[in-house]
Amino acid sequence: MNSLVATPPFPPHFHEHYRFSPTRPMSTPPQQNSNKKRKADDDGNDNDVRMSASPTNSPAFTPRPLPNRQYKRSRPNIAGRPLPLPRLLETLDTDALRSVLQAVCQRHPELGEEVVQTAPRPSVTSTLQVLQNYLSNLQSAIPLGSGDTLSDYAFNRVRVPLNNLLDAMSEFTPHFLPPNETQTSTTLAYLDGATEIIHRLPRYDTPRHNFKCDSAYEDIGRAWVLVIREAAKRGGGIQLQYGGWDQKLAKHNEISNGKLQEAINELSTSLGWMGSGLSSGQSTSSGDQTSIRDQLLSGTYGMGVPLKVGQW
Repeated sequence: MNSLVATPPFPPHFHEHYRFSPTRPMSTPPQQNSNKKRKADDDGNDNDVRMSASPTNSPAFTPRPLPNRQYKRSRPNIAGRPLPLPRLLETLDTDALRSVLQAVCQRHPELGEEVVQTAPRPSVTSTLQVLQNYLSNLQSAIPLGSGDTLSDYAFNRVRVPLNNLLDAMSEFTPHFLPPNETQTSTTLAYLDGATEIIHRLPRYDTPRHNFKCDSAYEDIGRAWVLVIREAAKRGGGIQLQYGGWDQKLAKHNEISNGKLQEAINELSTSLGWMGSGLSSGQSTSSGDQTSIRDQLLSGTYGMGVPLKVGQW
């Protein structure tokens, strides 16, 4: 019974609290402490040396202020918008800009008058280049394999570009005629180039299709007559014969098969007192080489040359 009343044994894990770990030395030997202390002192001395050698402690070091940089803030609410007018005009080619300007002038006629007054006068070179572009479009419309004269089919192909060319010429020609144009040389230069373009217009097998080309010769011939009359009033028409316009007009009349004969007659009348002798598109004959113009230019007028009286 005593054995049953005896105190029961403790569980195994309760005995672990009574187990003591072996004793460890809590202090280091004196030699080790001295070594660590000396090493710490050495490190401190080294840090002092590095600090003394740093640029901040150097007397030559000058601290520089940091640049004040202003950064643009990004726009958080960016949205699409149309181009400004100068940028929009930069993107337009010549044809598009011309169309826009024409549309604006049609909506606002007062702006059209302002453009006419502000725009520079067109030169002969630029105007003839425009007519040449119309002629190039006309020639591109001619069917391949066409001969010197075109058929009715070819006429239908080139009718639109032909009308564009003749319409442009009918509007350009009055601009270079007096009194709108006061310089005779400018008018003659334009008429010379415009007549050359008319020479290059196609001819057709059907005579009625050539009506517009023949009308163009009539219009340009009347323009020649007008400028010859006005030039004859200025300085007796010396400028006409001095520039060789009598020969140029005679050549144009020959190429056109006599369609400029009226202008030839007017030139002969205007320059008759100068011994021109133009007749039926022919230039001065060999017997009249010593004209008054040559004598005036050479300074031999009236020297040994008998004065002609009556019809020259």
